[in-house]
Amino acid sequence: MDISIDTIERVGKTVEDAVAEAIKILNVSLEEVDVKIIEQGSKGFLGLIGSKPARVSVTKKLGPAEIIERFLQEIAAAMGLSVKVNINHKEKHMYVNLTGDNMGVLIGKRGQTLDSLQYLTNLVVNRCGIPEFSVILDTENYRKRRRETLESLALSLARKVKATRKNVVLEPMSRYERHVIHMVLQRDPFVKTFSDGNEPYRNVVIAPK
Repeated sequence: MDISIDTIERVGKTVEDAVAEAIKILNVSLEEVDVKIIEQGSKGFLGLIGSKPARVSVTKKLGPAEIIERFLQEIAAAMGLSVKVNINHKEKHMYVNLTGDNMGVLIGKRGQTLDSLQYLTNLVVNRCGIPEFSVILDTENYRKRRRETLESLALSLARKVKATRKNVVLEPMSRYERHVIHMVLQRDPFVKTFSDGNEPYRNVVIAPK
């Protein structure tokens, strides 16, 4: 990842002068930075003797995309992986796609690692004061493939319930995966679905109406 300079220190005759030089170098506006005054500065006697320049530390504020990318790059590096992070912002969702070698490590068994990483990424974004965004993490088109698998499973098990008139209990799933099952079967006039159990072992039950 190409990491630019985000924090610089500058001196000037006044705090305003030092900040102005810093934001010019960072190529941002005043609203896009946090300013920390290290030395207020002083004019000294008659503006000549004992004068001290002002010193400031100016940090560029990171947007949600930058926060997400940096966090995921750090996690991937800790796992010994090199990944490319592609982010698309649509309404209140940040769709993040990771590419690279050995992405199966990031997916994990039934997507558990990917789900955990998505959860942590959302926590990081929210703690940075950006709660309006929801992060959807994917790699190698896993989300679509998993959704198709769940939809096929739901329809197959619904047929079994109709034939046997007995409940079928699915394995524990994430909230998203349970939602997929509910949505697929919500219009079926012969079966109903509901969730049972406690997280992280909450599952879907398909029952005859």
